[in-house]
Amino acid sequence: MDISSKDFGELSGQVIQEYTLTNQHGISLSAINYGAAVTSIQIPDKNGLYQNIVLGYTNLNEYVSYRPYYGATVGRVAGRIDKGKFTLEGKNYQLETNDKTNHSHGGINGFDTKIWTVKTESTENEGHLVFTYNSPHGENGYPGNLTVKVTYTLRESNEWKISYQATTDKTTLFNPTNHVYFNLSGDPTKSINQHTLALTSKYFAELKEDYIPTGTLLPVKGTPFDFTTADTVNKGFESTHPQNKLVSGYDHPFVLEHLADKPEATLYDQKSGRRVQMVTDRDAVVIFAVNTLDGRHTNEGTSEEHYAGITLEAQNLPNAINQKDFGKVTLSPDEIFQSETTYRFDTML
Repeated sequence: MDISSKDFGELSGQVIQEYTLTNQHGISLSAINYGAAVTSIQIPDKNGLYQNIVLGYTNLNEYVSYRPYYGATVGRVAGRIDKGKFTLEGKNYQLETNDKTNHSHGGINGFDTKIWTVKTESTENEGHLVFTYNSPHGENGYPGNLTVKVTYTLRESNEWKISYQATTDKTTLFNPTNHVYFNLSGDPTKSINQHTLALTSKYFAELKEDYIPTGTLLPVKGTPFDFTTADTVNKGFESTHPQNKLVSGYDHPFVLEHLADKPEATLYDQKSGRRVQMVTDRDAVVIFAVNTLDGRHTNEGTSEEHYAGITLEAQNLPNAINQKDFGKVTLSPDEIFQSETTYRFDTML
């Protein structure tokens, strides 16, 4: 497993590095220590052409000025928290509200804006990028000094594994994710509307007008949210379903079943033959594919089109701290948070 690095830019007097893991098949994963963000994943199509299948920038200024969350580690809590308010151990907390009246993706200065420390490790079959960040008590309103370690592993079996580990000295919230956008065509000027998606999910979270979950889980059956059998994602882009119209596509959490014989999510592009399968221990995956790109933002020097990418954000349900049936997102001093999500890459002829 080869590991290399190069300068990616400078921020606050610190040089930002881009690290690249490359396996013997030529598949590579690159990431920077700003936001622990994945900048590129190069895999072949069915004809052997290697291209970048994730949205990302080639210079630091774009990440800082636009802040698109491309490939970034998101936290302390992924997704939105209603009004930025929650109660923990009898104490009321008010977080920053950076998404109109709500808190989103950890706040104005979330994990995606931090400079992480990095350690590289390599074995015969795996390469590792180990990112560490110490989030101080009170940062963005969260209690507790939180130590976070996120490890990106590239395997010779053509898998990218994300391992999360965290500890705190005071009970806090923790629900991280990686905000990677896939475009399996390898060309961000092409829409992902013909990508097919399969999910082991029978329910999705209904959203309010401000995109906060209502607390109701709706059945996917008979709706454009049904991906229990693989289907093209464009069925939701022009759908008249009120939940699709609300976000001009998808920005919804899907509850995962964790079937023993299936990946939780499979994304496939028939034209290129590229496929990504996701396996995770998280309760949900947020599928984000919306009509928000306006052509001004570029990926490797090209203009992105609407629906240029789709996320598979493994996490627990958003706003879970304020919904009794949405699962656990608290971390106490006597616990060690551990979680894994793996993306498997291959091609279908």
